[in-house]
Amino acid sequence: MKKIRAAVVGYGNIGKYVLEALEVAPDFEVAGIVRRASSLGEKNTTGYEVVGSLEELKDVDVAIICTPSRLVEQSAKRALELGIPTVDSFDIHSEIYGVRSRLDEVAKAHGVAAILSAGWDPGSDSIVRALLEVCAPQGVTYTNFGPGMSMGHTVAVKAVEGVKAALSMTIPLGTGIHRRMVYVELEEGQDFQRVAEAIKTDAYFVNDETHIKQVESVAALLDMGHGVNMVRKGASGKTQNQRFEFNMSIDNPGLTGQILVSAARAVLRQRPGAYTMIEVPLVDFLYGEREALIRRLV
Repeated sequence: MKKIRAAVVGYGNIGKYVLEALEVAPDFEVAGIVRRASSLGEKNTTGYEVVGSLEELKDVDVAIICTPSRLVEQSAKRALELGIPTVDSFDIHSEIYGVRSRLDEVAKAHGVAAILSAGWDPGSDSIVRALLEVCAPQGVTYTNFGPGMSMGHTVAVKAVEGVKAALSMTIPLGTGIHRRMVYVELEEGQDFQRVAEAIKTDAYFVNDETHIKQVESVAALLDMGHGVNMVRKGASGKTQNQRFEFNMSIDNPGLTGQILVSAARAVLRQRPGAYTMIEVPLVDFLYGEREALIRRLV
C-alpha cells in the first residue's frame, strides 16, 4: 500500500502532536516539516526534513496546516495553488464561512480539496451538534467549554505586543456562556493596562467576560487539559422533552493533532473545493476498508 505523504506546515504545539499522530497512522508517512525562517537555525531533533517553504519538499500528497488561525488562510492558499490538498484547524467561529468561501474558490481553480476548521471545536463538536439536531430538529443546544486552556485564545494573547508568555483559560458559566481568565507575563518595561486593553478588544475576547492578570511565571500555571459539556433539549417530531448530553475531557493539542490527521485522510477522498467537517462523510475520516468499517460500526 502506497502511504500518504503528509507535510506538517508549522511546528508549534499542534504541529508536534500532528507529527506524533502521523507516526502511528498506518497509512501515512511524513514528507517533511515546514517552519518559519527564524526557526530554521534551531537543532533538528525530529528525524525528518525541515525546510522553509512547502515547495522545497518532494511528493507531498497533503499539507496539514498547523499555523496560528490568523495565518491559516494564507498558508492554505499557497499549498492549494501548488495543487496540494490541505487541512487546518482554523478556530475563529465568526470567520469560518468567509474563509471557506475563499478557499473553495482557490481549491476548485487548482483541482484539489481542502478541509478547514478540523479541530475539536470547531470540528468534532460540530459533528456532534449536527447529530443532536438530527435527533431533535427543534430545540436549543448549549456548548460549555472547559475549564481548560484555549490554544487559539492563548496564541492571540501571545501576539499582543509586550507579552512574553500567556495562558488563556476558558471557564464555563453554563448555557453556553463563558468567562475568559487570561494570565500574562510581560516583557520588561511594558504597560499592563495597554496590554490588557489590546486583549479585551481582540476578536477572540470581545464578546466574552474577560479577566486579565499579570503573573511572574506563566509556565507555573500551564495545563493543556480542556473539555466540553454539550446539552440539547428539544423535540423529536411531536415528542417533547428529549434531552441529550455529550461530555469529554481532553488534552487540547493532542486531540486536535489526531483530528487533523484523520481529516488529511478524508480530504483526499473529496472532490475539488473547500469543506467543513460536517460536510464530509464520517466514514472518510477512518482508516480501513469501507465494507469492514460498515460491518463493525453500523
